[in-house]
Amino acid sequence: MSTDDTASLPFVEEYGPAWVPGPFERGTDGPQLILAGVDGSPTALRAGAYAAGLARRQRSRLVVVYVLSPSAWTGMSPSLLAAAQEQAHSDMIDELRRPIQNLAAEAHISITLEVRRGDAYTELKRVAVTRQADLVVVGASESAGHRLVGSVATRLVRAGLWPVTVVP
Repeated sequence: MSTDDTASLPFVEEYGPAWVPGPFERGTDGPQLILAGVDGSPTALRAGAYAAGLARRQRSRLVVVYVLSPSAWTGMSPSLLAAAQEQAHSDMIDELRRPIQNLAAEAHISITLEVRRGDAYTELKRVAVTRQADLVVVGASESAGHRLVGSVATRLVRAGLWPVTVVP
């Protein structure tokens, strides 16, 4: 993904077979669309793996959302830092693509990778509402500062719009 590709955000990539709902069974009509927010952290990657396993078992569609959040330092030196940050985001997206493609092929599940730019909470909420997610899965925050300000996971739970699973 080049710097030009990130200018056209959001972008969406589809992997795996086309989603077809399974036959109805009483007591097993679980979520049809599971949204997983990932950011490259270990807890977010565990959340993505958990969501993929759940999607496979429940025959659900999985939407993986990666939000590009610009650093506060980018505005101070736009040319050098912005280019370095765009390259880092591009590398992270490439790192996410390979396991998603492999998982979609191995587990025979429909996975959509959606990349957006902005505040993680706002963008995850926007995608969940737009796609009518039945469940949102995110990783627990590893930052001590989020105890004061509130993490993305806490804000999603407080929104009260969907069940939210926070993976440690």
